[in-house]
Order: sequence, then C-alpha cells, then structure tokens
Amino acid sequence: MSDTRYMNLALSLGRRGLGNTWPNPAVGCVIVRNGRVVGRGWTAPSGRPHAEPQALAQAGDAARGADVYVTLEPCAHFGQTPPCAQALIDAGVARVVVAVGDSDERVAGRGFAMLRDAGIEVVTGICETQARADQIGFLSRIEQGRPMVTLKLASSFDGRIATATGESQWITQGPARRLVHAMRANHDAVMVGGGTARADDPSLTVRDMGVTQQPARVVVSRRLDIPLSSKLAQTATSIPLILCHGADAPTSLVDAWTGMGAQMLSCRAQGGHLDMADVLQQLGSHGLTRVFSEGGSAIAASLLKADLVDHLVGFSAGVVIGAEGLPGIGAMGVSRLAQTPRFDLVGTQAVGPDVMHRWVRSRG
Repeated sequence: MSDTRYMNLALSLGRRGLGNTWPNPAVGCVIVRNGRVVGRGWTAPSGRPHAEPQALAQAGDAARGADVYVTLEPCAHFGQTPPCAQALIDAGVARVVVAVGDSDERVAGRGFAMLRDAGIEVVTGICETQARADQIGFLSRIEQGRPMVTLKLASSFDGRIATATGESQWITQGPARRLVHAMRANHDAVMVGGGTARADDPSLTVRDMGVTQQPARVVVSRRLDIPLSSKLAQTATSIPLILCHGADAPTSLVDAWTGMGAQMLSCRAQGGHLDMADVLQQLGSHGLTRVFSEGGSAIAASLLKADLVDHLVGFSAGVVIGAEGLPGIGAMGVSRLAQTPRFDLVGTQAVGPDVMHRWVRSRG
C-alpha cells in the first residue's frame, strides 16, 4: 500500500514537467527512508537535470539504504548527463520501485539490469496504467516516431466554429478559454493550420498562467502563405515557431521565415495538402512529444481521417449558429459509420457556462 502512495506522489511531481521537458520525458522521483520522504525531484525544464539526481541531491547521505520511487525506468546511457541508474547505485540506495519501463533502445531494460547487477532490489509495474497515461507522448515518439496529439475543438451546440462570415471570437466564454491556456501549458507545442493563422492572427501563447517556458508554435501551411507581419512572425525569435511546409513553398518565403527565426520543416504533400502523418513524424524527429492541435477544420479532419488523434477535447457552448456556419471538422469522405474514428468518453464537466467533454482513442 505504501508503494502505491509514494508512487502517486512521484507521478504528481512528474506531471509538473509536462510540456517543458521535451525531448526528454517528464519524470518524478521520491526517496523514502524509514517511512519519511528525504528527497524528491522532477525533470527540469528542457529535460535536465533529470528527476533522480535532483532527488538524490536533496536526500544527501539519507539516500543510503533508502527506497526510491521513480515513474520511468532510470536511464542507463551517457548523454549530456551520466546515467541515472549509476547515480542511484553510487548513492547506495537499497530498493528502486519503477512505474513503467523505458522503450528507448538505449535504456529498454538496461537500467533495471544495472541496478539488479549492483545488488539493488527492483520492483516494477506500480501504478503502471497512470504512468503510461502520463508518458503517452514520450512513448509515442519512441515507439511510433510521432508525438501524442490532443485535438481541441471549441464549437457551438450544433458543432460550428464560426459564422458564415468567419466570425469566431468568442464562441466559448472566459473560463473555457482560460482552461485551454492551462492545456496549452502542459503540451510541448500548439499546432494550427495556415488558414487559422491567416484568419485569426493568433499568438498561440500561454497567457496569465505564470509559465516560464512557452510551448512551441507549429503552423501547417503547404505554401507558407502566412503574413510576414503576423504576431507569429513578430515573436519568432523569442518563442519557438515551427513551420511545416511543402516542397513547393516559394524559396523566397522559406528564406524570409528562416531569417525571422522560424524553424522550417519540409513535409510530404498528398492530394494538394500536407500529409499529416509525415508532419507528425517530422515533429517527432524534431523532439516534440506532446502536440495540442487547435484547428482549423481541415487540419482536424486530416488528423482524424489518418487516425492520428490520441485525445479529443471538446468545448460546447450554448449558442446555435446553423448550417451555414463553418463546421468544426472538414470533409472526411465517410460514407459508412464503420469508417468513423471512435473515441471513449473519460469525463465531462461544466466550465463556466460551457461544457467540456474529454475522450481518448477507442481501443475496442
């Protein structure tokens, strides 16, 4: 019972790093000796220091003979920092309890082996389901080559995201918009299509949350036809901006955006649009693990049609726009219900005058 309690504490610490540790995972670590927490830590912004050395530094000599609770298998390779497994060995800990193994081929069981070879007891699988849910982005990047995708839709009661004239601000009210900012903060990047970037001139930043590290902004635009006077362009040197474009984007625009500080990713096109599967693979190669997609309707349809949405978050407002309004999701070519992507409901709640509903990809 105490193993579960301490692992839950480690998981809560690890969640503090979600959205600001990429490309590294957000890990939590708790060190316990004689029933007392003597050290704790979580992955620092930009991915280092890792959770274990921070917890060990706090514990000091009290780590010797202690139990360690860590949410992901300790790393076993030399990167920019020494292996965390070796740090635990050097500290003389007696027992290491781990929630889930690391799929990275540089680790993948090697961390456990190092600890056991040093005579340290290793227990695995404590709170594994919760840990996998927290690590879905990191594990997706390692196992599938792409980041986890959360698709957020804010729409009228009848599923419209704008009027026929394009007016969309604001369908939902202040409390829902504030919650969206909190969701942005625990993702590595916020993604929109070129149409949304042109129509709304968004900054795609987290505001009024006291964050110290903004998520990257990703714009998917085959021809790069985004105004060079936009808010995104004006902030490209201070907040990461990643532009996913096609091979046919004008070289002059590629050069112009590069000169303004944007990072350019050339992606494969398919049927006149960028292939979202390739876009996500490119973003995974860039190090992103968690992407928060905020539309528009075309990019939402592309993600859903390609079965690339892991989490679906909807905000429904008590307004009705009618059939002439812009639908939240573009054409998907579905003719039979059996072809539709399915999601399982995990929660609903009132957010001010609006309703939020959260879904995960159906495993059935």
